[in-house]
Amino acid sequence: MNRPLRIVVADDEPDMLQYLETTLPLLGHQVVASARTGSELVEQCRATRPDLVITDIKMPGLDGIDAVVQSFREAPAPVILVSGYQTPDLIERAGADCVFAYLVKPIKEGDLGPAIAVAMRRFRQFQALAQEAGDLRQALEDRKAVERAKGLVMKRAGVGEEEAYRRLQRLATDRRCKLAEIARAILAAEEAFQPGP
Repeated sequence: MNRPLRIVVADDEPDMLQYLETTLPLLGHQVVASARTGSELVEQCRATRPDLVITDIKMPGLDGIDAVVQSFREAPAPVILVSGYQTPDLIERAGADCVFAYLVKPIKEGDLGPAIAVAMRRFRQFQALAQEAGDLRQALEDRKAVERAKGLVMKRAGVGEEEAYRRLQRLATDRRCKLAEIARAILAAEEAFQPGP
């Protein structure tokens, strides 16, 4: 097992809540907060920033799925849904980005350990993909900035594409910064010299 996880649990059934609060430490984890409603769950997640959330779906007011979707937007953490129901509607709603495992009550300690391991592994994969997508978006934005700056240099200096690119590279090297940073500085300077409205 990897490091102990800080877990928030939520269920409107006191017996189930107590079961989770007792069983999770036996698996080497720490229950940092518990909640009986969806609104409490959102508050507890906001206050504790857990590594994992285990929640029932059907709870008073805001249900477990809506609560974790809201919490995930603020501070992403993997979620294991626990429910006594498995209707097609619930299964479909359980497909939210933050849900990484689904357990049907009654759950056993033997189910909980593997579900936690799977949820954490899937969450790490999700984070890696999100990072990769962010890196690709940034690379594309950088490339666009460099191309636009190169066009400006060609126009202003009356040079060809290769020479314009070389000038950008020289500036980046001389100032010890990235090519995209130089490109953005050139684009910002050009914008400053545009006639006002």
